[in-house]
Amino acid sequence: MHRRRVLIVDDSVVIRRSLANALARNSSLEVVGSASSGRVALMKIPLLHPDVVALDVEMPEMDGLEALAAIRNLYPLLAVIMLGEPTDRGAALTLEALTLGAKDFVTKPDTAANSNHKPQSLGDDLASKIVMHCPDVTQEQSIPNSLSLTSRGGASLGGAVRCAAQRVDVVAIGVSTGGPNALMGLLPRFPADFPVPILIVQHMPPMFTRLLAERLAAKCKIRVAEASMHQTVLPGEAWIAPGTLHMVVELEDEVVRIRTHQDPPENFCRPSVDVLFRSVAKVYGSHALAIVMTGMGQDGFRGCEQIHEAGGQIVVQDEATSVVWGMPSLIVKAGIADQILPLNDLGAEIMDRVWRFRSETRALVGG
Repeated sequence: MHRRRVLIVDDSVVIRRSLANALARNSSLEVVGSASSGRVALMKIPLLHPDVVALDVEMPEMDGLEALAAIRNLYPLLAVIMLGEPTDRGAALTLEALTLGAKDFVTKPDTAANSNHKPQSLGDDLASKIVMHCPDVTQEQSIPNSLSLTSRGGASLGGAVRCAAQRVDVVAIGVSTGGPNALMGLLPRFPADFPVPILIVQHMPPMFTRLLAERLAAKCKIRVAEASMHQTVLPGEAWIAPGTLHMVVELEDEVVRIRTHQDPPENFCRPSVDVLFRSVAKVYGSHALAIVMTGMGQDGFRGCEQIHEAGGQIVVQDEATSVVWGMPSLIVKAGIADQILPLNDLGAEIMDRVWRFRSETRALVGG
């Protein structure tokens, strides 16, 4: 078994030591070194040959964003996982790092809010992300090669695309690892008069979902915002579920409204894609279009089953353009994906399905 080689970069000796101790407990990982700044890290990378760099966002001399840009330039295939601060500034910098090519992030504990927090949980989170992004190349792939090749071709499982039999009245999106960049590549393609609402679950902590919504709003023609209780679901608006809250839709007096709640996590997630998709299947039935994009785990699979049973449509992102092809792959293997497409083709496909049964003819919008 190949042990993933890890370089830890953080200006805090306490964080470096606690992460090294936590990662040492995982037999598949090897901490090959540490650095107190991005500048020192750049000197150590060619000497230590790490598989992944755990990189602090805020550091003296050369901060995480500067170091990440240099790493992407010098070592484009080297995986980088950011160590983010639990503050608005830290969240904003972490989101910027994801747009610059970081694979993923973990958030440091808010020690001021929880003095009893053990640093081990940060190390455990980091270890799981490292294993996910640096798989053991000696292990067999869980998805057959023929299926992977099919997904790149933009076809559904079995090579046929199921005909859409109903008008689309809502687009529901589930996404996780790699989601911020995927959403940034998708939502700006839609025009201001997009004729249906968009509901999004992105697995992220609270302040991250708010900042993500703000960043998307600045780039999009449609309205994008973090969801809150009792909002009316309207065309041309996209709502992102707040971190730590489930988001559902409910029909009240012939008006669809958003409700958020803190029921237990599902699939270890809150917000959960399954929770949203179940409510979408109940309210919209065969008029729902579910989009499942890059992400780890199985969240969204059960919800897609219900949308499929209700007669709705399901389109998933392909393996080649996904950071992690976990969530979409389960839907493909179950045979309920209507189409499998690369990220760059998703926007046009959504537009086509949304306008297909409407009286007004529209040209597809891209770019």
